[in-house]
Amino acid sequence: MYKQFSLFLLTLILLWFAIKSSPIGALNNTFLPFSKTEKKVLNDKKIVKKTRVLQAPKFINHSQLLENQWVDSIFTSMDNDQKIGQFFMVAVNPTHGEAHFKKLENLIQHNYIGGLIFFQGEPTSYANLNNRFQSTTKIPLLVGIDGEWGLAMRVNATMAFPKQITLGAIQDNSLIYDMGTEIARQCKRLGIHLNFAPVVDINSNPQNPVIGFRSFGEIAENVAAKSSAYMKGMQNNQLLACAKHFPGHGDTHSDSHFTLPQVSYGFERMHDIELVPFKQLIEDSIKSVIVGHLQIPFYDWRPATLSQSIITNLLKKEMGFKGLVITDALNMKGVRSGKGVSSGEIDLQAFIAGNDILLYSENIPEGISKIKDAIQSGVILQTEIDNRVKKILHAKYWVGLNRFKYIETNNLYQELHTPEAQQIKQELFENAITVVKDTRKLLPLSTENNKLVSVSLDIASNNRFQQALASFTSMPQYSNVNKNDESFFNEVLKNVDSTQTVILSVHNINKKSASRLDLTFGVQDFIKRLEKKTANVVVCVFGNPYSLKYFPEVSNLVCGYEDDDAAYSAMAKVLFGQIPAVGKLPVSVENLYKAGDGITLKRQGQLEKATPESVGMNPEVLKGIDPIIASSISQKVFPGCQVLVARKGKIILNKNYGQLAYELTSPPVTNQTVYDLASVTKVSATLQAVMYLYDQKKIALDEKIVTYLPELRGTNKENMTIRDVLWHQAGLVAYIPFWEKTRIPLGWKKEYYSDTQSLEYPLEVAEGMFAKTAIRDSVWKWVIKSPLINKRDKDGSFSYVYSDLGLMIMQHLVERMLGQSLDVFTNSYLYEPLGMKTTGFNPLKKIEKAKIAPTENDRLFRGKELQGTVQDQTAAMLGGVSGHAGLFSSASDLVKLFEMNLEKGSIHQLKFFSEETINAFTNSISSKSDRALGWDKLPADGESNYISASVSPSSYGHSGYTGTLVWVDPEKELVFIFLSNRVHPSASNNKINALKIRRKVMDVVYKSIEKQQ
Repeated sequence: MYKQFSLFLLTLILLWFAIKSSPIGALNNTFLPFSKTEKKVLNDKKIVKKTRVLQAPKFINHSQLLENQWVDSIFTSMDNDQKIGQFFMVAVNPTHGEAHFKKLENLIQHNYIGGLIFFQGEPTSYANLNNRFQSTTKIPLLVGIDGEWGLAMRVNATMAFPKQITLGAIQDNSLIYDMGTEIARQCKRLGIHLNFAPVVDINSNPQNPVIGFRSFGEIAENVAAKSSAYMKGMQNNQLLACAKHFPGHGDTHSDSHFTLPQVSYGFERMHDIELVPFKQLIEDSIKSVIVGHLQIPFYDWRPATLSQSIITNLLKKEMGFKGLVITDALNMKGVRSGKGVSSGEIDLQAFIAGNDILLYSENIPEGISKIKDAIQSGVILQTEIDNRVKKILHAKYWVGLNRFKYIETNNLYQELHTPEAQQIKQELFENAITVVKDTRKLLPLSTENNKLVSVSLDIASNNRFQQALASFTSMPQYSNVNKNDESFFNEVLKNVDSTQTVILSVHNINKKSASRLDLTFGVQDFIKRLEKKTANVVVCVFGNPYSLKYFPEVSNLVCGYEDDDAAYSAMAKVLFGQIPAVGKLPVSVENLYKAGDGITLKRQGQLEKATPESVGMNPEVLKGIDPIIASSISQKVFPGCQVLVARKGKIILNKNYGQLAYELTSPPVTNQTVYDLASVTKVSATLQAVMYLYDQKKIALDEKIVTYLPELRGTNKENMTIRDVLWHQAGLVAYIPFWEKTRIPLGWKKEYYSDTQSLEYPLEVAEGMFAKTAIRDSVWKWVIKSPLINKRDKDGSFSYVYSDLGLMIMQHLVERMLGQSLDVFTNSYLYEPLGMKTTGFNPLKKIEKAKIAPTENDRLFRGKELQGTVQDQTAAMLGGVSGHAGLFSSASDLVKLFEMNLEKGSIHQLKFFSEETINAFTNSISSKSDRALGWDKLPADGESNYISASVSPSSYGHSGYTGTLVWVDPEKELVFIFLSNRVHPSASNNKINALKIRRKVMDVVYKSIEKQQ
């Protein structure tokens, strides 16, 4: 009885694990295992009702089985026709109409094809057709796409990432990994499991008619490293990557779509060049490889796609590849060059050669018949059929096809165009821009130069590049929609003189290497004449780097690689020094430039480091900070902190102390450590946005807020002015624990929260806790209905009460007036232009969790230790973005923002606010308190737990609940930043105030100035 019960219990445990398990990759050697990613994909969990009712596919009953069980359960149900059908992947053309779709359904239902490759179409048609075809099959379909630069290669109205030739210029391959991650998210959103990318061909032949811009370049190691980064980004997020075109299509003169190219190299050259990226990717566990239609006589005179020597012997045996081997499209002329060979015979030869998936067969019934005949005659062993079918089934399990879910079309466009995706794309272009020549040392350009002129060729007037230039400074602009308009050339030459600097941009350059890349002799002649008028010409080429050969005598040359808005923005930033120039040419350009060439330029006006003595501070006195911090850490005031001091525009102290947490194994604080700023958010985000609106004359400080937020009319807040709210004297209560409204004694209210992220619950409150978007409306209503204080002054007006609610109200005003969210505006207008890469809301979207200092172990609301999600409960409820809290940053980045404020709204040749605006907000002092507009000031009696009594009267700043402080002193030309996580692990730890740690550190800083003077 006991043994029976034990067996029953063991069965229950195994069943529980089977139900809970996620795909973990095949342990079977026919398909490589993968490292399971911990990232969650939005909208993966919830299925919303469709407009078209589809039956669940017949394979759904197996969705909760472990991998080998699932594979075996499908495999044992298949007859040989169904097995052979798995080897075929068929093209879907979403624009070809119902007859085409019916034909595909027939192939699915009667020939049991194993996969589909989608071609040009719209996102919704992709989703609907994918749903339709999957609902009709007995065996789940593997869906692929050619998405070398993302979905946009095949899907209209989607985001195009940079081409691989552009990515080849980037020196930070982690950016390419991020792109792979984002492409995986987008592909999975459309139900795509396999991306036929990256192209790993080494483009050592500039005349290559088909690879060219699709390659990472000509340096084998660079191609290998970038291919690996791209592959890992996709596969770590459960999208199959595919290396192509084995064994290397880079050094060919012809296009395998139309003929059979020949690669006439031997063993040494192939292994030293062409095969290098493939070796690297196989070592890094690439899941699939496409074999190109190439003739390599050293191995075989037959096309590689049909060659056992190349596929079975070289790829599988010699190089050890165990993943999926896929043919290039079998309708291409490169594999069909032999006369009298039928489509079915080509399919059979490709299979015998070692291919697992036959792509784009022209006659599937014939191909199936040929393979069946070969089995019957003993040419193909049944065990070979079975092993390859299981390999394909393991791949299908790996991508999650054991767990069927329909593709949602709701919010599809928005989810394929997220701000995060756009930011990744922008960073890629910013890191690719390559300064090829700067003979006259013109770069970076100065925004103070009133002699700048912009000339754009082959692009319309008021184009995006000239708009990007105009965002830095105004200049005369000329543009023409072609490259050979002599009258236009003469007009420009007439109006330019020797004192001017001309930014000449060349657009619409053919991506391929044929036809002079669409560059005319007229363009070259115009540039020569222009440089005779003024030697100061910067030529910006938005096209293939091979086109640089047509500008051999240009003194100043910059390659932008592509005609894309993101490239235009990046180019303008490099030209004016807002970002550094770091790109390197991925290919050689005749005898002019070598692959790897590129001039590195620093960011213009970047804060420099200096000695304390050089800015009038005593270094010996500054050493007094160390024992204060050491004592604080030993007393567990905080586990670690950052202290930064900048004076006269130079950083003289930027020091990290302690660890992120108290555990001995906790990592040390570094310059990259990011802290929760708490109420410093008020002045680093919300107030900056308010100042922008004031600077643009879109708001008036003495206007009632109801003017901008009409929903306040008829409430107790309709008479509040912006000035009173920023002075904290509008009658608002200090704080309301809104989170208490959303909890029940034993947990969360399901009407607000879920433990799973989905369309309905997209807002991350904490790890494993997600809120409905509607909670933002609820909190706003609670703010509007909140009571006012009873405390009033003798004149009947409200007294000063510091309130979080006022900055929450200002967030709504800002977002209403700007038409965009606070986080998006501050990132695009402030943090990105200032190079503040660690600063922002919801840092986990771009920063590793291990680099973020933890805050409290929240036992009351979220029930867990917080790391990377905001400590403030209300800000957390709102998805991490609020007017009073939610911002994270490192001191090294935060100083850039406050140095800009110190310098009256301008820095690095960039102007954010007028001096009048900075003065209006920092010098307008309330008669009821010691506060400026939004800013904190030193109390009149000099008593403060965190501000030194030595600060000047004109100084201003703000503190944060988590143990942070920023302070700007115009008289002393000083910026002081102190960041800590004193709330870790308990927010009740108030030693930082009781011991006046921040004030003591500030006292040392000011004493160092006094002693030096």
